[in-house]
Parts: sequence; structure tokens; C-alpha cells
Amino acid sequence: MRIGVNTRLLIKGKIDGIAWFSHEILKRMVAAHPEHEFVFFFDRPCPQEFIFAPNVRPVIVRPPARHPFLWFLFFEIGMRRALKREKIDVFFSPDGWLCLGSKVKTLLVIHDLNFVHYPQFSPFWSRWYYRIFFPRFARKAVKIGTVSQFSKNDIAQCYNIDLDKICVAYNGVAENFHEISESRKTTVREKITQGIPYFVFVGTASKRKNVARILLAFEAFCQAGHRAKLVFAGRKKYWDGEMNAVYQNMQFQNDVVFTGYLSAKDMNEVLSSALALLYPSVFEGFGIPIIEAFTCGVPVITSDTSSMPEVGGDAVMLVNPFSVEEITTAMQTVFQDENLHKELIFKGKKQLQLFSWDKSAKDLWKEIENLSDCDCYDLYDTV
Repeated sequence: MRIGVNTRLLIKGKIDGIAWFSHEILKRMVAAHPEHEFVFFFDRPCPQEFIFAPNVRPVIVRPPARHPFLWFLFFEIGMRRALKREKIDVFFSPDGWLCLGSKVKTLLVIHDLNFVHYPQFSPFWSRWYYRIFFPRFARKAVKIGTVSQFSKNDIAQCYNIDLDKICVAYNGVAENFHEISESRKTTVREKITQGIPYFVFVGTASKRKNVARILLAFEAFCQAGHRAKLVFAGRKKYWDGEMNAVYQNMQFQNDVVFTGYLSAKDMNEVLSSALALLYPSVFEGFGIPIIEAFTCGVPVITSDTSSMPEVGGDAVMLVNPFSVEEITTAMQTVFQDENLHKELIFKGKKQLQLFSWDKSAKDLWKEIENLSDCDCYDLYDTV
């Protein structure tokens, strides 16, 4: 069987979020099935590190998919031609996009519908594209994968999709993440916060990640007399005027540290050395940093909305993400209550057992095999 894969998000130095999902699933899938050929479709030259096995062949599709108009051209012209030229049997798209004009049976992974519930968090043209095309993608795909039971129900309800068409394959944690020694934690803290304990936010700073309220909650935490830092471990890609205004008006602005993009190794060390992960996102289809924190032995403060209670279980402190007061109170509690701190770490390790990249890769592979045997497929169900 020849499996085509949309790998446009595998970009050297920019692996996070959905790209991590693609990386971890594909690395396992291609290694487990050397009897099949995998054609990886990139929109730019491919680093050798993403050619995970000898049965992987990279193909560059043009134009580069870097803007909503180019997304359309990439998938509906470039990808359609490439799928036909390469004689692909099944197309696997782990980032939510597919080719509406192709006759190839597709397994599509839609991670969440944050753009449906909070369209204001997306740029105008991206928002327009999601609204027009994602319902069509969902109906066109033979099978849809997603990363939580919450997202499965959400996709079914929002797009009127039968629940039987959707399977759940949870995210896992990369091998790079693990607990580090106390001496190493001390070294990391000395390097980034001059040895002062810190809360850490992991991910790309954006409105959906609730950055403005995180800053306000940290400010209130410091004003209450507590001594700690706040570290943003990730890029400021979607930093906007509201976030900047809050930041510029902070009394404790100098206690906020921005690391920029971190490699997996550095991210592991920064996360492992924190006193807690601060992740009160407005909406998540899963929230990988939650289980990364479990792996690193770090307590988690996260939201009581969308998928986060499902992922965190009883191993996290849940807060209303729209309440600065609740976020602040949770920070104070974790900071002061050593017994709770230890309890959350213990429960996190137990909750972590629910999530495995190996299992998710196997589950998605079964769906690909089922697609290869599927005969009945409405090639024109694209509306």
C-alpha cells in the first residue's frame, strides 16, 4: 500500500502543538510498517531528520502553504496533482486539511474546533477559510480522528457528523520529557530566573491561551507578597495589543521571563524546574503541556472548560479561565501548600498512564488499513 501523508507542518525548529502530533505518530507508524511505502508531502525542502525510515519518500508540493489563499492552491491544485501522480492509495492528514477535489480515501485528524467557538482569536482570512472549508473537510473524509472525547462530541455536534465516523487517538508525551535531578533543577533556575521559583506557561502566546489573564493573575499573586517569577516557554507569535498593554502596565513586569522557542531538551528542563505549570487556556482540544508536566513531576493549574478536565482528571487544579481571581488563588494554593503540591504530582503520574503515542499510532494505523479495504466512498460528498 502507498500512503500519502500531509507533512507540511514538519518544519525544522518549529515543532510544537499539531506538528508534535504529526511527528510522534508518523515516527512510530512508518517504523512499524516497513512493508508499506509512505510518501511525505512537504511544501518546502525537507530536513533529513523527518525521513523517519527507509520506506519514507519526501515529495515537495507547490506552492508553499503559508497563507489562506496559498492553502487553497496547495491542497486543491498542488496536492490533488501529487496524489494522482504518486498513485496514492490512502491519504493521511494529521493537521485537519485535505484535498476536496481528490478521489483518494482520506483519514483526517481534526484536533479541535476552537475557531468555531472563538473565531475572534484567529486572523480574519484564516477565520474565513476555516468557516468555509473545515465543514467540507469533515464531510469529505472517510474517517475522522481527533484527540479527545470532548473534541469527538464537538465535531459531531458542530458539523452534524455521525459519531461512528470519528475515532479518538489521544496525544502522548515525547521521549525527551522526563524528570531531572534536583541539582539540575537548581542550575536551570539559576540560569533563567536567578534561582527564584517560577510558574511556567508552555506554548505559543496567543489570545486563546489566555495570556492577558495569566499576566493579571501573576501580578495579583506578586502584589499579595509572594516571591516568584513567571516564565513563558515558547514563541510570542500571536502577541497582540491587549497582551502588550497588560504587560506594559505591570508593576512586576521584570519578573516575567520570555524564553522564545525552545528545543525539546530545553523545554523539558524548563518545565521540570518549575513549581507549577500555569495553563488556564480558554479552549483546548487536548492540551499536551498538561501531560508533559505530569511526566516532569510538576503540578498543573488548568481550565475547567473543553477537554482539559478530561485530560487532567483529578490530578490538576481546575479554574475558571475567565476569572483572574480563581487563577491567582490557585497559584497561591500551589505555592503555599506543600502537601497538595506532592499530591498533584503523585496523581499526575497515575493519570499519565492513560496516554501513549504508541497506542495512538496503532489505533490510527488500524483506521488506515480499514480505509484501504473500503469500497463504498462518495467521491463527490464535498459540500
